[in-house]
Amino acid sequence: MNKCYIEIHSTNKAKNDIDILMNRAGYRNIGSSKKPSGKIGKFFVKLGIILKIPFCLHKNEVLLIQYPFKKYYTYLCRVAHFRKCKVVTLIHDLGSFRRQKLTVPQEIKKLSHSDYIIVHNPSMKRWLEEQGCKVPMGCLEIFDYLSETKAIDYCPVTSVPQVIYAGGLGPRKNAFLYQLDDHISSYELNVYGKGLDEKVAQNWKHIIYKGFIPSDELISTNRGHFGLVWDGDSISACDGNWGEYLQYNNPHKTSFYIRCHLPVIIWNKAALAPFVRENKIGICVDSLEELNQRFNSMKEEEYAEIRKNIIAMSNRLSEGYYFYKAMQAACEKIQERK
Repeated sequence: MNKCYIEIHSTNKAKNDIDILMNRAGYRNIGSSKKPSGKIGKFFVKLGIILKIPFCLHKNEVLLIQYPFKKYYTYLCRVAHFRKCKVVTLIHDLGSFRRQKLTVPQEIKKLSHSDYIIVHNPSMKRWLEEQGCKVPMGCLEIFDYLSETKAIDYCPVTSVPQVIYAGGLGPRKNAFLYQLDDHISSYELNVYGKGLDEKVAQNWKHIIYKGFIPSDELISTNRGHFGLVWDGDSISACDGNWGEYLQYNNPHKTSFYIRCHLPVIIWNKAALAPFVRENKIGICVDSLEELNQRFNSMKEEEYAEIRKNIIAMSNRLSEGYYFYKAMQAACEKIQERK
């Protein structure tokens, strides 16, 4: 089956990686290969793409749309069907969750215009089905992550394990950070990013602020032992809008840590926790208070095995393994339904 996609040069790293992978696989780009500059430039480039799409689609093609595609998503699906094409939707984010830009019925109605949906994981698939989505779905499992840089080969565990947390450091999203220092005894937490409340951070003893470092540079320079995937208001559980979303989505941060060759620490109830356990690429905890004991009891051989699995997983993410696998399953399902 011939496949096509719409390149729009998003600021979203995950979306851009998918564009690159589709291009590498020979998918036809019916978007714009020219990167626009400025808000006005982006508006007119996107408008031009939308206007020309009805004339670019070929009969029996499969069009991959990265969701959300804002207000044009339903239009694109209808045009594709009018041109006798099938639509595969790859979900990056659900607007009815943490941002609540859509009601759940509105989101299900939009997604129902697709012929097949690639969701993050079984938890997201189950949730969409419970909300009434009847479109066939398959799971991505984890986001691939492209980078020209490579992580260091091996970083042995010292007497003080180094845990890395990278991302937004503001109290609104990550209030747990501002509670954690008093509960750390057997490791150090190195935090990278922007938005830190430095008045609070200056009193930390076990959390070290490393500033902002571009992701590609951090991949090649980090000397950590684990990467922490945690959001929300509490160290006891991932709660609040940001934390609870972990029960359904695949944080792109997880893929970033894997590309850094960092075994993952993740909440036991996170949607990605079963993937972490099955592939033996990290540890799952109910509370961050468990980490001291987990590190104290971890043996060098156990860590070396996890690290070996992480490096193998990193190689797969660098090649687009999970996207290509999910897309193949989508096309096979569409072919069956014909």
